[in-house]
Amino acid sequence: MKSRQVSPDPEIDKLYRKIRSLVGRAVSDFNMIEDGDLIMVCLSGGADSYTMLDMLIGLQQAAPIHFELIAVNLDQKQPGFPEEILPNYLKSIGINYLVVEEDTYSIVKQRIPVGKTTCSLCSRLRRGVLYKTAQKIGASKIALGHHADDIVETAFLNMFYNGRLKSMPAKLVSDDKNNIVIRPLAYAREQLIKEYAEIRAFPIIPCNLCGSQQNLQRQSVKALFRQWDQHHPGRVQNIFNALGRVTPSHLLDRGLFDFENLTTGDSDNIEDLDILFDAEVAIRG
Repeated sequence: MKSRQVSPDPEIDKLYRKIRSLVGRAVSDFNMIEDGDLIMVCLSGGADSYTMLDMLIGLQQAAPIHFELIAVNLDQKQPGFPEEILPNYLKSIGINYLVVEEDTYSIVKQRIPVGKTTCSLCSRLRRGVLYKTAQKIGASKIALGHHADDIVETAFLNMFYNGRLKSMPAKLVSDDKNNIVIRPLAYAREQLIKEYAEIRAFPIIPCNLCGSQQNLQRQSVKALFRQWDQHHPGRVQNIFNALGRVTPSHLLDRGLFDFENLTTGDSDNIEDLDILFDAEVAIRG
């Protein structure tokens, strides 16, 4: 693989170092990468996955441990898909890669009525193919390009539509119980990634299946975040931080905290106790 050189463009290098720092912290916090890992880097052709690959290559060259990367793209047989773009790019940077061909596009089009959201089925089919591919090539980790905005958006969507306080973890065991999934970009905001991808001029491949559906619920949440970033900077980041600072005793999940058998003697083990933080927020906001 070609060694990454410091860019002569200071703006590119500044963005690279900023995102690399966030990726390095996420990898360390969640022990995402271990010595001897073969990491299957899922490359869709979008800004997120290109950026993730760039960061993992940099980490690989600087890390005190040894791990391998293989970029994997799932060719879903979408009409007009420019199948030469990714192989040409991956060859140019000297990384090992694999293109998996699976016509999930036709399955989605057959099963989902026109005008309905295709993301859910498309995601399940794609996930199944990638999990099987990871097992086939002996990958110990599967790296996905989800970022901090994706994580907060998912939390909101689960609350709004599923009545659950749940999001995307930075590291998890896959549905099939055979794979470890990691999200190295978990700490990076979407706008930062977009800026980096634009200035690096990655050969972006648009999704003509789900990416073109502008009426998705997630798009509404993204619009809300854009408003907050403009008028209330830091709010989305605070929500993201909150997902990693949970106080079970101050929520309502009886499976996480034993409210039924709570006694006054348990107060020493309860974080924050009865501090009226809400009032302080109301005064500030």
